[in-house]
Amino acid sequence: MQQQVSTDIFKFEVEDGVAEYHAILRVTNPRLTYTEQVDHLLAAYARLVSEELSGTVAVMKRFFLSDAANQAAHLQALLLESVDGAISIVEQPPLDGTKIALWVYLQRGVQTHVLPHGDYEVSHSAYRHLWSASNWNKAAKSEYQMRLLFNDYIMRLTEQGCRLADNCIRTWIFVQNVDVNYAGVVKARNEVFHTQNLTENTHFIASTGIAGRHADPEVLVQFDAYAINGIQPEQVHYLYAPTHLNPTYEYGVSFERGTYVDYGDRRQVFISGTASINNKGEVVHPGDVRKQALRMWENVETLLAEAECTYDHVAHMIVYLRDAADYMVVKEMYEERFPHTPKVFLLAPVCRPGWLIEMECMAVKAISNNQYPKY
Repeated sequence: MQQQVSTDIFKFEVEDGVAEYHAILRVTNPRLTYTEQVDHLLAAYARLVSEELSGTVAVMKRFFLSDAANQAAHLQALLLESVDGAISIVEQPPLDGTKIALWVYLQRGVQTHVLPHGDYEVSHSAYRHLWSASNWNKAAKSEYQMRLLFNDYIMRLTEQGCRLADNCIRTWIFVQNVDVNYAGVVKARNEVFHTQNLTENTHFIASTGIAGRHADPEVLVQFDAYAINGIQPEQVHYLYAPTHLNPTYEYGVSFERGTYVDYGDRRQVFISGTASINNKGEVVHPGDVRKQALRMWENVETLLAEAECTYDHVAHMIVYLRDAADYMVVKEMYEERFPHTPKVFLLAPVCRPGWLIEMECMAVKAISNNQYPKY
């Protein structure tokens, strides 16, 4: 029988501590109906957590759909029985012609709990990790939706003894019709951040702002986030790569290029959505997706190096393309350079039209630092 789902896994395992896994699950037969694809994908995931990764729990899942308006409700109904992990669902069509793909982040050796407002808590050692997914509202325009999303998130963090500036490590912002609605998102984020002491003189938050759609056409912005309770300020470091990238505030936006967090036994790195840009904020190699991909890789590599990591430490890659016609070229490039890294290619225009490609990633590296509790 033909295998209907491919599963690529990254493993970070330690003798005495929390194990981490990233998996990308992709349907291999685009001719199947959506219902068949979902069934095969969820069955493959169930086998993964019951067999090869037995004893793990999902802390974050993101499902990528080709047509959320016709697909999201069916998927949500199937997931009602599952309480493992924060669940993000976004329309960002897989570029291999299938209707659904999944990135899942799993851990072993943790305790989990669903908080009253729906966020997902993962606790161990001295830390409580707070994952928030699929937040949305239907305010009148993208600026208002983004402002409400941040204000609501700030209140939820406060309930957990956290602050946006001190505890939030990573955000994902999915914007319907990004070419039209991103400006409102930027305006709201800049204004909210200013009230939270997130400025060019302090720091911002690692983030991806990218095209992505909710099933309801009135939802212009969706929001996922990750925060840590119990973290100390000196454990969090920001990545700049000034030889290759400029501070984002120089072109009017407010996010960090990347962030890494040190624990007693590991370093976790969160690379924001990164494109073909130079340290003057300019698009490099307009119109040439091959050259843009190469420059983007160089930028990400420089950010990783600042965290004393390489591509060997990368746990997964999410690659966004503006034009589906570039898929085969980009896929071949990635398969040649990163054949073993879990990755998924999605149709999702970047926040600036000149950028043909963007990628984000997470990395993890073993370290020994007696200053901090283990992860």
